[in-house]
Amino acid sequence: MNREDELRDLSLLGSQGTAYAFDYTPEVLETFDNKHPNRDYFVKFNCPEFTTLCPKTNQPDFGTVYIKYIPDEKMVESKALKLYLFSFRNHGDFHEDSMNIIMNDLIRLMEPRYIEVLGKFTPRGGISIDPYCNYGRPGTKYEEMADYRMMNHDLYPEKVDNR
Repeated sequence: MNREDELRDLSLLGSQGTAYAFDYTPEVLETFDNKHPNRDYFVKFNCPEFTTLCPKTNQPDFGTVYIKYIPDEKMVESKALKLYLFSFRNHGDFHEDSMNIIMNDLIRLMEPRYIEVLGKFTPRGGISIDPYCNYGRPGTKYEEMADYRMMNHDLYPEKVDNR
């Protein structure tokens, strides 16, 4: 596929008529070809304006979502990812569920070699919740990497005064 065909397949990038879904919408996600599939490298997204709803109280929860992945053949398009994350705005799930849903959707979409998702939520009711999940392709060094990073992901927990 040439560059023009690839860009034509991205329906959201550059669109002036963007529609924002207020309910969970995984179908908005789009991919493009990785130009460097023979190399391992990380892609990191920082999403500091993530919001979702508590499924019990319907109160809004605010947080930052960090997504890091090592792509294989496909990569997620950033505007589509932004719209996807925005679609959680009226979605009711616990923080832990939301992070796992995001990771699972991105695994289905891209089939990355490795991915991790961290949510750092602002305190509500005097407590903050920071769920972390990851995945490494089974039977590869990325599975071992996922195990290692899971065991070591929070070696340096932060102090309350740095939020």
